[in-house]
Amino acid sequence: MLLERDAQLAVVRAALLEASVGSSALILLSGQLGIGRSALLQELPACASGELYVLRANAAPMEQDFAFGVVRQLFDSLLTLAGEATRERWLRGAGRARVVFADDVLPGADVLPGGDDVLPGGGAVEALPGGVEAVAGEAVLHDLRELLAQVSADRPLLLLVDDLHWADTASLRWLAYLGKRLHGLRVVLVCTLRDGDPRARDPLVREVADSSTQVLRPAALSATATAQLVREQFGQAGEAEFVRACHETSGGNPLFLRSVLLGMAVSGFSPTAEQADTARSLRPHQLRERLAGCLRTQEQPVRDLAMAIATLGEQGDPALIACLARLDRIGCAGALRVLHELGLLADEHTPRFIHRVVQDAVESSMTVAEHQHWHDAAASLLYETGQPTEQVAAQLLAVATSGRPWSAAVLRSAADVALRRGAPDVAARYLRRALLDSAEQGEERARLLIDLATAERSFDPVAGERHLSQAIALLGTAGQRAGAALRISPGFLGTITPSGVDLLRQAAEELDATGPLEGAERELALRLEARLRHAAGADSAELAAAIERLHGLGPQPPVCSGAQRELLAVLLNAATLHGGLPAAEVARQAERVLEREPATAVRAHTVLPLLVLSLVGADALGAIGCWLAVEEETRRQSGSTADVLVHAEHALVLLAQGRLTAAREHAERSFELARADWQEAGGIAIAALAAVAMEVRDQSFSERVLAHVGRRPVNPVAGTMLRLLQGALWAQQGRFTEALETVLACGRQLEAWGWHNPALFPWRPWAVSLYQRLGDARSALVLAEEEYARAALWGAPAALGRALRLCGGLRGGAVGTELLREAVSVLRGSANELELARALRALGRLLGEGAEAQAALREAGALARGCAAPWPLEWVGPGGDGTPRAAREAVLTPTESKVAGLVSRGLTNQEIAGELGVSSRAVEKHLTNSYRKLGISGRRQLVGVWNGTEEAGGGRP
Repeated sequence: MLLERDAQLAVVRAALLEASVGSSALILLSGQLGIGRSALLQELPACASGELYVLRANAAPMEQDFAFGVVRQLFDSLLTLAGEATRERWLRGAGRARVVFADDVLPGADVLPGGDDVLPGGGAVEALPGGVEAVAGEAVLHDLRELLAQVSADRPLLLLVDDLHWADTASLRWLAYLGKRLHGLRVVLVCTLRDGDPRARDPLVREVADSSTQVLRPAALSATATAQLVREQFGQAGEAEFVRACHETSGGNPLFLRSVLLGMAVSGFSPTAEQADTARSLRPHQLRERLAGCLRTQEQPVRDLAMAIATLGEQGDPALIACLARLDRIGCAGALRVLHELGLLADEHTPRFIHRVVQDAVESSMTVAEHQHWHDAAASLLYETGQPTEQVAAQLLAVATSGRPWSAAVLRSAADVALRRGAPDVAARYLRRALLDSAEQGEERARLLIDLATAERSFDPVAGERHLSQAIALLGTAGQRAGAALRISPGFLGTITPSGVDLLRQAAEELDATGPLEGAERELALRLEARLRHAAGADSAELAAAIERLHGLGPQPPVCSGAQRELLAVLLNAATLHGGLPAAEVARQAERVLEREPATAVRAHTVLPLLVLSLVGADALGAIGCWLAVEEETRRQSGSTADVLVHAEHALVLLAQGRLTAAREHAERSFELARADWQEAGGIAIAALAAVAMEVRDQSFSERVLAHVGRRPVNPVAGTMLRLLQGALWAQQGRFTEALETVLACGRQLEAWGWHNPALFPWRPWAVSLYQRLGDARSALVLAEEEYARAALWGAPAALGRALRLCGGLRGGAVGTELLREAVSVLRGSANELELARALRALGRLLGEGAEAQAALREAGALARGCAAPWPLEWVGPGGDGTPRAAREAVLTPTESKVAGLVSRGLTNQEIAGELGVSSRAVEKHLTNSYRKLGISGRRQLVGVWNGTEEAGGGRP
């Protein structure tokens, strides 16, 4: 389908009408590559209103040495199909033209009457390919025109010559001759000429073009035409955003547009707004090859400029591009003009390709040697002109090896810049390239390996450890080897690999063997001790040794140096996990470290993040909140691991404050970021996400978390948290026995590690709730009292208040009421408002009636709403009547409340549907929403919750 070419067709139609009465025309169809000249040429025969002869020829670069090749194409079919008498009549007055067609048209005939090799008038004869002989003289040109005159006397002629610029010289000579002698013929000659082609400047081509009576230049297609082509290609209308993307990326060029549409269709895409970016980024290989072929035919200055643009990129400085192409101002302007005429540049004065596929075409037209040459030359030019190091490094990456003495230094500098802007993967690419130029097995290569390992620890810690091992073997002193070993990222929650631990241990032992340590070596030893103690955190004996080491440092452990602060952070983490040191003391020491430690993203690869865990467990969040806020502003200076860590830390802090919705957002963001860096960052992300899911108690959310993790490898801590989450999910689903077995197994594992702190791993509250569900009140009480004992020893308000709430709820009566009042009192000193709300709710429910009960329930509801808890609690806010039924009805819609009331009366779904006049499916939908809002698993629990015999939450501790 030819679109928006009516004006050109009308011109040819008018010319044919005039030719029928003896007025001939030479029309030139000109335009850039892909504008649709050939397609338009193919449509011209349909413009005729009467009978005419149509003669066609397609010039080609491979046939330029075949004299009169285009002329032979024009007349071949006409002379072959004409009857013998007609052919002889046409040729009778054009004897010299016979030589042009001798081989193909007149087999067995003499070239000239009598077989002479010299034509009348003494014209010279030259040998032509294929055994054909032709005369390079005006007599043959005249007789060819005479042949045309004889044919046009019978019927008007439409001559179509595609790609005039590729025609052979003899044919061009005749077309130029004919163009000046059209008078008296009934002929319309239409030739296509591509802008920007070097052959278009040939004198004979220009002579033909200058003889044209009209020049037609097809314009780029409009957005409307683009929409029509989209419909034609896909069989359906394209959405506006998709059509706009196709139009903008193609610039209305039919070749570009059809290539993009075909590529999209073949790949199975639909013309929807969602695929607009795909349309913009697609680089069709057929189009690339077509453009590459066009570029290969260009003159060297034009090719050089295209290669310079492709090498330096479209954002390259025009002066640098010209310098790289070795073109002066005039030469560069001329080459830019040609590229623009070809339709490869957005405008004539800016070296920017119109489409990404042009860049691909230029690169594919280059040989391997040219590719190496251009990038090496670009690197030298950028270096010599003082351009940013990353621009120089990008060019060096494209060169296999470089003999430049400055290449390694530039690549290292670029890697530093990339690390600072948060692109460790790019930094690693620069450093790997630098290693190719470092043949010596010495300290310089070791430094490169260490820098590479530092970059890799953010996304490939295994490779980082391997490169560190190689570097350590090249270093000369124990101090150097210790410093290299400390580049191993400690991970969070003890995730250093065994090989990493071996490197750290070997470095520590070698350093100790050098004798008394002072200064920098003493700092290295302390940091190595911190890393090794952190790595052994799941060993109960090592945990006890760490706590003993903490006691040995006295009441004011030194925190003046970074190494001292790292060691103290690890020892405080051990005390937190064990729960053997008062929470207030842990918080005091942790805050001493924070006062002296800057909040930067660089600490993601130290042990300092452990302070967050200690302060969260100690329920002392005042200092850590400000520290994390500052760190969030600076984390863009590091890689993805820092982002994962910051979001996970925020999630844990928000969770400790009871702000579940915000905590969930940060935990999910941390998990998404960790997918690209699972080995290094997956552990903390999973631990945070599982902890949030256990508090949110949204069944679908918990199921998604477990499904997303799947069979991914996780560290022991994250694995334990996931098992706890699985138990919590089963509790919500009513699978109480399985849930209890899982939770108790997790508890035994944690106790075996020596991790007794009730604030961090709430397995006992879940087990207490499950024992209650299973009717084992005695076991529930035993575990609740154990939880209280651990919480009292630790002393953090949130953990102690929760334990008091559990005991109060189990004992009931006056004793339970006092315990719950104490829980509320303790929790008023906690940062966790949601835990306070739970204690208030429990107190209000136990009191039953009266002003104190209603006040407790009202405050509980207000706190819950302030925390933006995503699941409703069975407490009431201001304006409620304080009864359980009112509380439950407050969180359900009127229809959901009505359905729940009918369920509590024992009606089936079908009976409820009949009574309400709705479908059974609608009833099921209302019940599903009610289960989700009340945090329960099914119909039986709904009856209990509605009648006040059960709590919502399905096993919530």
